Amino acid sequence: MTSPVLLTVADGVATLTLNRPDALNALSVDMMKALAQATAELSRRDDLRAVVVAGAGNHFMAGGDLRDFAAHLHLSPESRLVNFRAMIEQYINPSVSALQALPVPVIARVHGACAGFGLSLVLGCDLVVAAEDAYFTTAYSSIALSGDGGVSWMLPRMLGRRRAFELLLLADRFGADEAKRLGLVNQVVMPDALDDAVAVLVRRICAGPRHTYAEMKRLLNESPDQSLGAQLQLEAEAFARCAARADFDEGVNAFLGKRRPHFKS
Repeated sequence: MTSPVLLTVADGVATLTLNRPDALNALSVDMMKALAQATAELSRRDDLRAVVVAGAGNHFMAGGDLRDFAAHLHLSPESRLVNFRAMIEQYINPSVSALQALPVPVIARVHGACAGFGLSLVLGCDLVVAAEDAYFTTAYSSIALSGDGGVSWMLPRMLGRRRAFELLLLADRFGADEAKRLGLVNQVVMPDALDDAVAVLVRRICAGPRHTYAEMKRLLNESPDQSLGAQLQLEAEAFARCAARADFDEGVNAFLGKRRPHFKS
């Protein structure tokens, strides 16, 4: 049987594909498990320069699979509490944490529906390229759920508490252009240009200084929990580590020589 999550790696670029196209890539329990396994595999690799997260078929992810959810409705409230908490803690949380901790940029390639955990997953990526046909919704309140996958952590940091609460509370649907206006998406392109736009971005990242990107991502991830003084110190340490690498030599020499740098790390 085909896995609900596919992981391929070529030339330092990993592609993680949500692979239930006939179900709009809705998040089933099997997909949760496969996602946790795939992200754990990414965490163990040291040959990556970029990761792309995509959805097979016509959609990115249309939220959770309600058929899987319905299979728990006959259980007692106590059993449901235990089961759903275990699913989140064992599969969802490790997947999100693993993508955040990767020392390489993670790019979301979004088209069609991006709802519920699909939106949480996109929020957890570093860069987002969306097709014009993409549409977004938190969706959780529509089935009386509060949210998972870090949505309550990431949305207020990106939008502020008031706007984040509105999106969670009302679960309104919005398009790719609005997502870009809100700062949730970096680039919006025609659907038939989506693959090319992602490929261009990946090539630019792969040609860049890998260790510098890792330091940048670490600084941004840690900054919300730091005082200014602490963050200044973290910046000083990261800056010094970058300056001690051969890529810094290449960058300076290329600039002075008026040529393109050729980073090797």
